[in-house]
Amino acid sequence: MPVLISASAKGVSPDAYDLWCALADAPVALDTDRRMPETGRLLEHAFDVGADAYLARGKRLSAEPSGGLSHAAACAVNPSDLGLMLAWSRVIEDWAAAADTVLVICTDPWMFRHLASKPGVATIGSTPALWPQAARLWLRGYLSRLRFAGRAAWAALAFRRHRMRARAGESALLVYAHPASTEDGKDGFFGDLLTRLPGLRRVLHTDRPLADVRRLTAKDDSISLHAWGNPSRALTLPWVKWRPGRTHRAAPEGWLVRRAAAREGGGGTAAAIRWQHHCQRTWLQCVRPTAVAWPWENHNWEREFVRQARAFGVHTVGYQHSVIGGQMLNHATGSNADGLDSIPDRIVCNGPQTRAQLEAWGVPGDRLVIGGALRYPAPHRVRHEADAPYFLALPFDAPTAAQMVEAAMRVAGPDRRFAVRAHPIYGFDFEETETVRRATGSLTEQAAVAGVIYAATTVGLESLLMGLPTLRFRPRGRIAIDILPKGLGAAVADPENFAMALDALEPPPAMAHEDVFAPVDMDVWSELLKEKEGRHGA
Repeated sequence: MPVLISASAKGVSPDAYDLWCALADAPVALDTDRRMPETGRLLEHAFDVGADAYLARGKRLSAEPSGGLSHAAACAVNPSDLGLMLAWSRVIEDWAAAADTVLVICTDPWMFRHLASKPGVATIGSTPALWPQAARLWLRGYLSRLRFAGRAAWAALAFRRHRMRARAGESALLVYAHPASTEDGKDGFFGDLLTRLPGLRRVLHTDRPLADVRRLTAKDDSISLHAWGNPSRALTLPWVKWRPGRTHRAAPEGWLVRRAAAREGGGGTAAAIRWQHHCQRTWLQCVRPTAVAWPWENHNWEREFVRQARAFGVHTVGYQHSVIGGQMLNHATGSNADGLDSIPDRIVCNGPQTRAQLEAWGVPGDRLVIGGALRYPAPHRVRHEADAPYFLALPFDAPTAAQMVEAAMRVAGPDRRFAVRAHPIYGFDFEETETVRRATGSLTEQAAVAGVIYAATTVGLESLLMGLPTLRFRPRGRIAIDILPKGLGAAVADPENFAMALDALEPPPAMAHEDVFAPVDMDVWSELLKEKEGRHGA
């Protein structure tokens, strides 16, 4: 058989296979010379080829009663790895039709069963037990939702007084409690828009730690959505889960859907989304704001928010606040079960490239407008110096971050040093060396760098706009989403050719900052968010 699948490398004769790979970070002690190379490149290609099918599957999942509680149904590629598992399936199907025999080490019980059903795939040894992992996730999920329910009930009481701050018919920014946001009006997503448009209210999403919400609502111009939550409704949250129907669980990818549901059910995701749905609906019903803008990414809570807002005649403005690469499928309309009915009335883009991407994904041009980049003003330009450290910008994904640090450790030396910047929210711990140290700040706070290495973070785009040598790290066995808009590209390195890619790294062609991040157009923002008699139902 061209593909052999086993839960362990023990007992597998080296003569039984030509190449090997490991799925889902399974620990393996095999000859690295025979490890399947460039699995990151293969997975990216498979993901891109299967994107339309993934979106269609997401649309079917979203149409189910509990589909709106799932990241997988929204094709949200960062919080859900269903897209990665579908890509692995496609890659292994290709290997099964090839000449070389590939040993696949897979300890994931759902993925193992899915792959074992494929033509050209044979199993070695016993199948990984399903029930221990399923039971562990079930218990962890219930405890997570129970904990979230208690937190939500407490928050509803603690912030109840915020109801007194709201004013009927006001316009609002609905935002997450970003670490860069401050209590004096600066927002990590909308910059200084709160101070430039007097009367605008900042409303905090329910997903952040209460300490952050308390800090940012110290002044009357900011309130928490928790204030509109009913504590008794919070008591129902421990039983809230995404439960895909039998049709999806029995489909050819049924084991992968079951896996996605079990993994999401192993946390408090569904409870958090349901609480957000409840709080935002009550706020919309009570306050009836004129217009609401938020950092739009087309997640399921946002789709429900659009539907709720339309029911109450509230104008919706999604801010396309960051970049959109071609693999960031949650922004596409293809997985919206109700099509354009859950897309905002207007989407404010921060530049022409991202507007073009959204239009290609099915957002009508008359709903799109360029309002400029509130988050990305023209940055301080960092000098390029060959003897300075490389700036290693880690993503939120810990396994990818670990591969990046491991690659840096492997090639570092007196003439090749690295400054490692962890993700500002999720962080990453590692043991520093003389040549691989933590960065003292963000990229714009560095005096000089030899180049920038990044994965799935907008730091890569900022680096290109500064004219710095920029390298996109493509991890082994994973997909680090390419965030660059269409028409822009960086050199790419896999773990196997990391040193060679660094040696060949050159500054990119010059490009203007405003070609990607347009200047802020306050007339656009003022028109969309101003309070106006009779605006409801627009």
